[in-house]
Amino acid sequence: MTLSELAAAIGAELVGDGSLLIDSANTLEAARAGQVSFLSNPKYSKQVETTKASAVVVSPHFKMPGVNLLRHKNPYYAFMQAVVKLHGYRKHPHSGIHPRATVDSSATIGEGSVLYPGVYVGPRARVGRDCILYPNVVIYDDCVLGDRVIIHANTSIGQDGYGFATHKGADGEVAHHKIPQIGNVVIEDDVEIAANATIDRAALGSTIIGEGSKLGDLITIGHNARVGAHCLLVAQVGIAGSTILGHHVTMGGQVGVAGHLKIGDGATVAAGTGIMQDVDEKAIMIGTPAMPASQARRVYAIFTQLPELLARVKKLETGSAGSDEPEPPAEA
Repeated sequence: MTLSELAAAIGAELVGDGSLLIDSANTLEAARAGQVSFLSNPKYSKQVETTKASAVVVSPHFKMPGVNLLRHKNPYYAFMQAVVKLHGYRKHPHSGIHPRATVDSSATIGEGSVLYPGVYVGPRARVGRDCILYPNVVIYDDCVLGDRVIIHANTSIGQDGYGFATHKGADGEVAHHKIPQIGNVVIEDDVEIAANATIDRAALGSTIIGEGSKLGDLITIGHNARVGAHCLLVAQVGIAGSTILGHHVTMGGQVGVAGHLKIGDGATVAAGTGIMQDVDEKAIMIGTPAMPASQARRVYAIFTQLPELLARVKKLETGSAGSDEPEPPAEA
């Protein structure tokens, strides 16, 4: 399509030559003529000067002479729309249930859903309309998927939660006894779960992933946890059992959350943070143990100076310990 047509399709303001033909999208660094790219992070602004892209999606006030610009208040969202217009979504090699998928006779699969080879859907499980289950996804018995749920390869939904009762028997030996996990998992509408994630079934009741939430690779959700609507959990997040996340919570990679906690609506947790207590709504948490961002910045600023501070303390201690001279008399 022409650049003018693309601008109209994504609701962007065009600055430049609208007659140019655009056939695909690419990064600023790798783009060629005929491609569109985007700038959402100011740290890459210099690359706009050198990119070979025919146009760049930018924020409303961005200026760069000699570069065709598509200005939008949300460049990343606008670029997403451009990619959809130019490339579309993945085309599936088959429709419906692949012959090498296994679906229990008591399970229900909604109209328009696509199940790839190796998928297993257990007894009484329900899969909604227009879902996509990629190869080797496992949906255990009694679990429920809403409409338009996407689950990527090798993810397991509804395996037993980590529940054991430790007991000292008559012989004096301590053993861990498995607690039957008799609940299920409920995945609400428009959730996407990436590859190799695991979501435990509830011991009682349901483990719930709220509508519109997006979960990354290698995520683990413990039994009876509840993830609110429209949460973003990046790769390798681990959430222990019975923890409740509000809506629109964002967690960076490798965040760990202890069990039986409450994470407030709109909270943001930085990558690698360890959460061991409740988090207020809209809080921004950093570090292990987790601290509010304003406090964490001060702590880490001092943390990087600890060797020098220790050396100064030792010097002060050595100086005071090595002085045996009496103090001079006070002046009259």
